[in-house]
Amino acid sequence: MRRWTRQADLSVWLERASRLGYAARGLVYLGMGVLLLLAAVDLAPRARGAKAMLAAWTDWPLGLALIGLVACGLTGFALWRVLQALFDADRHGASAKGLAVRAGQAVSGLVYGGLALSAFELLDAVEDVGEADEEQKARGLASSLLVLPHGDLLLMLAGLVLLGVGLGNVIQGVAQDFAKRLGCGPRLCRRIVPLARIGYGARGLATLPAGYFLFKAGMEAKSADARSWGGALQTIEQQPFGSAVLALLALGLIAFGLFAMAEALFRRIRADAVV
Repeated sequence: MRRWTRQADLSVWLERASRLGYAARGLVYLGMGVLLLLAAVDLAPRARGAKAMLAAWTDWPLGLALIGLVACGLTGFALWRVLQALFDADRHGASAKGLAVRAGQAVSGLVYGGLALSAFELLDAVEDVGEADEEQKARGLASSLLVLPHGDLLLMLAGLVLLGVGLGNVIQGVAQDFAKRLGCGPRLCRRIVPLARIGYGARGLATLPAGYFLFKAGMEAKSADARSWGGALQTIEQQPFGSAVLALLALGLIAFGLFAMAEALFRRIRADAVV
């Protein structure tokens, strides 16, 4: 009886942490979408990635408190993603498709765990991560890979992975049945699901340019060709009709952020399956 009680308590806390994580993810994408929209209409200097966007919050009243909340939430979300993958909490199964989805959940957990760590480091340093730093880090990473044996192939592989993630998000937006993961009524679900489809599609399309530039840097063995997520989108904006494309992507990311907020409230979370 005591063991069952402890497991029930743990599952409740794990569910609460994961819901806070979905909300934190929503805040991150809402912030990125708004900054991208401002860049598209020339009210911000350029597009920014998640880390630079979090750093910009340090100038806000209560910005550090918000970063701390997001950091804690992303930590919970990263933990939940890894547990989802290991224990198959969403019952994807052991088929090739199921294993691919679970692998994606594990990678998602690592990515959001890294973003949470960056947020905690930002709280510790309380320093702005500028636009130049974002690009320098992307090119520095490319340079580090290029000096390794077969570094060009590793860089090309990294670019292909990003391209695959982007295409996977687009396919997910078109094909996934989002309603079955939500515990809301049919009428409300009909309003939430379009946000998911638009959001996943936009997130996938916004990832493709970074993957392309990373692959190009490996193919030509030139680290200068590498771009951060924000830098790659900034290059897109410089093309004909680029501002309009950037604005549409921004609205899509805002939709994804709103869907993540809805997930925080309504997603079916089987925390008892992993404790």
